[in-house]
Amino acid sequence: MTDSAASALLKGEGLPLFQQITPDMVGRDIPVLLKQLDGKFTALEHSLQQQLSSPQPLSWDSVMAPMQELGEQIRWSWGVVSHLNGVCNSPELRDAHAGQQPEVVRLGNRLGQSQVLHQALCRLKDQPAEPLTPTRERILNAELLSMQNRGVGLDGETQAAFNEASERLAALSTSFGNHVLDATQKWTLKLTEADQVRGLPERAKDALAAAAREAGDAAATGSEGPWLLGLDLPRYLPFLTHAEDRGLRETAYRAHVSRASQGEFDNAPLIEEILTLRGQQARRLGYEHWAEVSLASKMADDVPSVEALLEELRSAAYPAAERELKDLQDCARRHGAAEADQLAPWDLTYWSEQLRRERFDLDQEALRPWFPLPRVLDGLFGLCSRLFDVEIRSGDGTAPLWHNDVGFYEVLRGGEVIAGFYLDPYSRPASKRGGAWMDECLGRRRREDGNLVLPVAYLICNQTPPVGDIPSLMSFEEVETLFHEFGHGLQHMLTTVEEPEAAGISNVEWDAVELPSQFMENWCLDRSTLMGMALHWQTGEPLPEEEFRKLLNSRTFNAGLGTLRQVHFALSDLRLHSQWSPDLGCSPDELRREIAVSTSVMDPIPEDRFLCAFGHIFAGGYSAGYYSYKWAEVLSADAFAAFEEAGLDQEDTVRSIGARFRDTVLSLGGSRSPSEVFEAFRGRKPSSDALIRHSGLQAA
Repeated sequence: MTDSAASALLKGEGLPLFQQITPDMVGRDIPVLLKQLDGKFTALEHSLQQQLSSPQPLSWDSVMAPMQELGEQIRWSWGVVSHLNGVCNSPELRDAHAGQQPEVVRLGNRLGQSQVLHQALCRLKDQPAEPLTPTRERILNAELLSMQNRGVGLDGETQAAFNEASERLAALSTSFGNHVLDATQKWTLKLTEADQVRGLPERAKDALAAAAREAGDAAATGSEGPWLLGLDLPRYLPFLTHAEDRGLRETAYRAHVSRASQGEFDNAPLIEEILTLRGQQARRLGYEHWAEVSLASKMADDVPSVEALLEELRSAAYPAAERELKDLQDCARRHGAAEADQLAPWDLTYWSEQLRRERFDLDQEALRPWFPLPRVLDGLFGLCSRLFDVEIRSGDGTAPLWHNDVGFYEVLRGGEVIAGFYLDPYSRPASKRGGAWMDECLGRRRREDGNLVLPVAYLICNQTPPVGDIPSLMSFEEVETLFHEFGHGLQHMLTTVEEPEAAGISNVEWDAVELPSQFMENWCLDRSTLMGMALHWQTGEPLPEEEFRKLLNSRTFNAGLGTLRQVHFALSDLRLHSQWSPDLGCSPDELRREIAVSTSVMDPIPEDRFLCAFGHIFAGGYSAGYYSYKWAEVLSADAFAAFEEAGLDQEDTVRSIGARFRDTVLSLGGSRSPSEVFEAFRGRKPSSDALIRHSGLQAA
C-alpha cells in the first residue's frame, strides 16, 4: 500500500479520498489516530490543570479551541468510516467498523468524563477572560449538559458500568442496523408468470427484471420476466401499490413487516437489551427514564408536553382515519373485491391507489415520466436561486467520489463558492442502507490560520435507479424526499456561523432540526416550482395542468391515516423509553400493540414486528425523539404560511421572505434557540393553525 493511500484516513481535513480507504486501513489507522488524540488530550488536561491552579479567568481559545480541534479530527476520520459503512457496506468494512467502534466510544467517554475539562468549562462559564457572545454561551451550556449526560458526575464503579454500557449500546445500535440491512437483502421472491405482475406499471416490471438480471437471469425483461421481488422500497412499494395478485401482496407484506424478527437477524433481543441499558444509564445520571435524558436537550419541556401534542393530533386524526378506511372499503366493494368487508393491511396501499385514481383521476405511476431526476434537480436548484439567491452548479471531476452513482455540486452566492454537497440518489440494496438522510462531510469553521473551511454535505436517497437508457423517473413521493433532505443540506450549507459547535445543524435542538427539511417539502406543490420542473423526459412537454390540479387536490388524501401512523410511531417510541422496563410484565412488542389500540384503525397482524426494523430509534439518533417530526412540522407549516399569506405569485415578496428565511433559519443554525430563530423569521411565536389546515383535519 502506498504512503498516500495510507494517509487517506488520517489526513483529517478536506474532502476524503473515499476510494483509497479500505477495511484494512480502518483497522490499522484508526488505532493510530485514537492514540494520537489520547496523547493530545492528556497534554490539554495538563495545560488546563495548570491554568486552574491560578485564579485567573480562562479564555475561550485556551479551552474550547483545542477541544474543537480534537473533536474535528475524530469526527472527520470516524465520520468517513461510518459514512462508507452506510453507502458502500461490505462484510469486511462492517467488521472493521465494529472492531474499532468500542475504542472510539472509549475515547469519547474519556473526553466527556474529564473532571479537569469539566472544571475548566465551569470556570470559563463563570469567569471568562472576555465576555462570552450569546452563541458561545449556548455552546458552553450545551457542552456542560452533554458532559453531564455522558457521566462526568459519576465515579468509581458507577462510571465504569456507565462506560461499559455506552460501548455496548454503540455495538448494539450497529448490529441492529446491520440486521435490518441483511434481512432486507436476504428475502427475494422470483416471479415467473405474467399474472403475478399484472397491474404493475412497465417501469416497475423493468426494475424487477433488472434485479433478476443482477441475480443471474441474464435474459430477464420487463415484459417477459422473470421478475425478482425484494423488500427494498423501490421494488416493494410499487408492488404493494399496484399488484392485483392479493396473495402475493400478502406474502410481500408479511415478509416486510417481519424483517429482522427471527433467526440470525432477530432484533427482538437487541431491542430489550437496548431499552434496558438506556433505562439503567438514565438512572445512573439521575433521571427517571431515558426519555428524560433525551428531552433534556430538546425544545419540548417534558414527556407530558410531548404526550399532549401527540394526543391533540391523535384525537383529530382518528375519526378522519376511520372515515378514510370506510372509503377504502367502499372503493373495494365498488370493484367487486371479495375482501371489501374485511380489508387487511396488505390491501390498504393497493386500494388507496385505486381510490386516489377514482376520486382524483390521479395515477401517480403514470406521472413518473414528468419527474426525471435531472429535471427535478433543475427545479430544486432554481427554487433555491429564487428563494435564497444562490447558484448551484455541477462540480463533477473536482471531488473524489465513493460510487459512480454519486455527483458533487458547488453552491455559489455572488459568484463565490460558499459550500458543496454530494448527492447519492439511487437504491443499491446489496451495499447501501435504506432510507434517506443528510450528514456532515465538512462543517463550516474558521481555521487557526484564518482560512475558512466551507461546509460540505452528504445527501443520500434511495430512489428508483435508471433502467437502461431511461433516467431515474421519480415518484412524487421521491421528489418530496429529495426536497426534504435538501432542506437539511441547506441549513448545513448556508450557515454564516463560524463557531463549528453551532454552525449549520450543530447545536440545533433535535425537535427543531426538521424545520428546514419539512419546509422545503411544501414547495413541491407550489405551482411555479412544480410546473417549472415537471417536464416529460422524452418530449419535454410540461405536466398537464389537470394533472397538477389532481396532485394539489389530493394533498390531504388519507391525511388521517398518515397522521395516525406517525403518532403511533412517535408514541411507541416515547412510551418504550419512558414506561417499558424488563419488570413491566410485557415485551416491547406487546406494549406497542397496546398503543396501537388507540393509534391504529387496523390491528397489527401477529407477524408485524415493526419495532425490529425501527432503525430511527434503535440504530439512529431518534430515541425518545421520533415525535420531533410532528413537533417541527408545526414550525415548518407556519413558516411556509408566511409565503402563502403574502401570495405565492408575488415574486418580489416571495424573494424577500425567502431572504429572511435564509438569514434566520438557515443562517443562524444552532447559534440561538429555535424559538428565537423562528420568531426572528416570523415575527411571532409559532402556531399550529397552518399544520391543521395543510393536513385537512379542521373538521375532524
